[in-house]
Amino acid sequence: MPPPHGPVHPSPGPPRGPTGLFHLGSLRRRLLLAALALVTAALVVAGLAIGLILHRFVRGQLDSRLDSQLVAIAASLERGPGDRLRLDRNLDGPPFDRDRGGWHWQVRQGRSVLRSGSLEGRDLALPDDAPRPRDPDRPRPADGTGPWGDALILRILDLPPTGDSPPAILVASAPARALAGPLREAGLALAAILGTLGLCLMAGLVAQVRLGLRPLERLRRDLAAVRAGREPRIPGPQPSEILPLAAEVNALLDQNAANLERARTHVANLAHGLKTPLATLSLALADPGRDPDGALANLVSGMDRRVRHHLRRARAAALGGPGRARTDLAGAVADLAATLARLYAAKDLAIAQDVSPGLAAACDAQDIDEMLGNLIDNACQWSRAHIRVIARATDDGVVVTVEDDGPGLDAAAAALALRRGGRLDESVPGHGFGLSITRELAELYGGALDLGRSDLGGLSAQLALPA
Repeated sequence: MPPPHGPVHPSPGPPRGPTGLFHLGSLRRRLLLAALALVTAALVVAGLAIGLILHRFVRGQLDSRLDSQLVAIAASLERGPGDRLRLDRNLDGPPFDRDRGGWHWQVRQGRSVLRSGSLEGRDLALPDDAPRPRDPDRPRPADGTGPWGDALILRILDLPPTGDSPPAILVASAPARALAGPLREAGLALAAILGTLGLCLMAGLVAQVRLGLRPLERLRRDLAAVRAGREPRIPGPQPSEILPLAAEVNALLDQNAANLERARTHVANLAHGLKTPLATLSLALADPGRDPDGALANLVSGMDRRVRHHLRRARAAALGGPGRARTDLAGAVADLAATLARLYAAKDLAIAQDVSPGLAAACDAQDIDEMLGNLIDNACQWSRAHIRVIARATDDGVVVTVEDDGPGLDAAAAALALRRGGRLDESVPGHGFGLSITRELAELYGGALDLGRSDLGGLSAQLALPA
């Protein structure tokens, strides 16, 4: 038979879930993403700056080499027979001796043209938009295309006219790959170095963030210990950034403790004020002449149970929550089973107990005794011979299951049994408050009570409580 009230949902306890890097609300994730963005931006800027410096350095080396060639050419120019230009020495040394290698030089003065052997008799075309230098005695840069369509880096030197000689234009060229190749190699090495540096920085940042957030994790564990009742306050010294928070939490705990003490005093006064008149009534009604059928005595007894129940609820509410109380279940179940076995000795009941060692519920010991006592007592009343009590830890708390081999209940009867004063058999002693009080106490602690069918054949009562 399916349970009438659905699955058990005990108190969820402290929030759980992902706390690592990809959790949306994680401080660690925010810090690491911010650090990653800053480190990446810094490395990109550094890479661009170093790349620009490398480009200027390599280009400067090429220009210096070409300028040296132009100076050597200018110093070697002379007039030969027929007033023709010539060089007083061979200037086709390496790398200008490579055929079609992009390393060329050329001199043009009027119709006279001198060329390097690498040009194979062809001309170097000069761009029309080559900038003019501020110093006319210095070569000017330009980019051009060689006779075979290859990209060239040019340096152009203009020599002024001398005497009857027209001005001369000296050009030296280097292949564009002479600039791109070293830059590519240097760029790959630079990228590897910056990547390694970035990984080292991120590893250091991860370690720094983990170390910096460790006090928060320790504070979370301390709060969990306070909530579980293992510690009364947040212990130990704290970092200066967390110390104000820890001090405020400890002040709140102290204030709650003071409020709890006042509430307990009020509850004790109320208990004394209500229970004393009820005890007086019970003594007065003990005389058979005043209550021949015992109806008034039963009413007084019911009032006493209700008063004690609501006083217990007031006491639990004064705690501000059940999280700071802890009760060992194995001892409680063993004591109740022994007591009820003697009470129902005439039925010769076998009460099997299966409670995990060390299992505890975050409930007051008296409330545990009342809840489990009601369930085990109910099982003893209806059981034929066998009762089984099982307690297990779950992800959300603990679940105590009390089963018997009695007649059991269907869904409608289970719903009635959980209502205050609901009784299924008037011939059995009681007032119908046991299961309803157990359910109310469980719900007060954030738990639940669920009735279903046991594989023993009778009733299965599952009591879910926070751990």
